[in-house]
Amino acid sequence: MMEDKVSLAVAIQMDPMDSININADSTFVLALEAQRRGHALFHYLPTDLALKNGRVMAWIRPLQVRRELGNHFTLDEPQLVDLATMDVVLMRQDPPFDMAYITATHLLEHIHPATLVVNDPVHVRNAPEKLLVTHFPGLMPPTLITTDRRQIMEFRKEFKDLVIKPLFGNGGAGVFHVKPDDENLNSLLEMFTQLYREPVMVQQYLPAVRQGDKRIILVDGKPAGAVNRVPQAGEARSNLHVGGTAMKAELTARDREICDAIGPTLRARGLVFVGIDVIGTYLTEINVTSPTGIQEINRFDDVRVEAQIWDAIELRRAATAQVPTA
Repeated sequence: MMEDKVSLAVAIQMDPMDSININADSTFVLALEAQRRGHALFHYLPTDLALKNGRVMAWIRPLQVRRELGNHFTLDEPQLVDLATMDVVLMRQDPPFDMAYITATHLLEHIHPATLVVNDPVHVRNAPEKLLVTHFPGLMPPTLITTDRRQIMEFRKEFKDLVIKPLFGNGGAGVFHVKPDDENLNSLLEMFTQLYREPVMVQQYLPAVRQGDKRIILVDGKPAGAVNRVPQAGEARSNLHVGGTAMKAELTARDREICDAIGPTLRARGLVFVGIDVIGTYLTEINVTSPTGIQEINRFDDVRVEAQIWDAIELRRAATAQVPTA
């Protein structure tokens, strides 16, 4: 790192600060690292955004963070500012990836890249977790995305053991393992039809998930570390917040092959901080909205992934700052 670092004004678009778990939240350690580097932090909620006569405005509050349970942040009085005056905006609110989320990407598109938005809002909008991965078919398990029940039944005949999940779900919500002898598939599809207008994603069940669902963090297209998430007995989902256990993980040759295949696309799209999910030898999701896993990787590997992310952000910010405006 260079010694003549420039202090940046960093606005973090995220959920309420009092709701986060400071021992697990990735945004929290990103904020800690930015503060350590001397950057000025500001916090705002997605609902604080407005577009007024072409200017993206937000009620932001100066933010200080510290790793103290029950006393992990201080927010000062809100001020209405033009986000174009910020150097960096971190788009870190949790999904669901719904129309409110999509609208936020449209608003932030007005200031990017003069104000560097991480991740690039255009490509966040165009890269939902379960759809971006479909552009790399050689890496995915057998997959069907449809509302057509006939095709789902044919898919079941071919692959027998299935996982069904909502196309725009997150955190393991609405994920079902449908075994070959399960009689609830029709009822399940009826429920999905009532709850969602979008197609469902149907995939061949991967027994390797019992050994874990590996989260790999990529920074500007390069792997920075991994953590394995092992589901509880009797649970099909490995997500940590539904009881999955975090375990140390090493990157295999196949993991690196996957990262090499997708990394250039991620970098070219301005997707600086990405979390991918790998089960066995298959890539199942590419998470670009609000990926997690930094703190777990740090604890197992004695690294600071957040420092790698800020190195990449600062390099990109320096490059955009040198581009002359029209």
